[in-house]
Amino acid sequence: MAASPTRRQFLALVGGSIAATRPAHAAGGERTLALTNLHTGESIRRPYWAEGRYLDDMLAEFAHVLRDHRNGETRPIDPLLFDQLHALQAKLGVVQAYRVISGYRSPASNAMLHERSSGVASGSLHVLGRAIDVAAPGVALERLRAAAVAAHAGGVGYYPRFGFVHLDIGRVRLW
Repeated sequence: MAASPTRRQFLALVGGSIAATRPAHAAGGERTLALTNLHTGESIRRPYWAEGRYLDDMLAEFAHVLRDHRNGETRPIDPLLFDQLHALQAKLGVVQAYRVISGYRSPASNAMLHERSSGVASGSLHVLGRAIDVAAPGVALERLRAAAVAAHAGGVGYYPRFGFVHLDIGRVRLW
């Protein structure tokens, strides 16, 4: 069995495929994402990377939209998570905004959810800003999951009963 690529190798591989799938007007190196937080109703469609670097002000806007809806706490979101979403967007032809079920979770919210459900990890990467639960309108959930699994970019959890896929940039694992 071949070893899974590291995140750095993955990003190097998908970087070329992303550039190949972007329209000519975006060839200058802009990466844009669109997200809608289902709990707050807020949406964002912005570039988060341009001219060879992450855009700190845009990353802060994304972090605000992905904040813990229970208490309003925010935390910076690891930009590699946005790269993972962007690569999947390019591969699957996602046009509409990702629907976000859960982005950042404060330690207090995560502890409360962990008490209520065995499906919530006590050491969740949501608490570190390194995980997101999403669905992509127009893309079958199982197709989103399969593309995420094939990318080997981190953990992938499949929750068809609840209508989302968990993506994180931790070690590669499936559930």
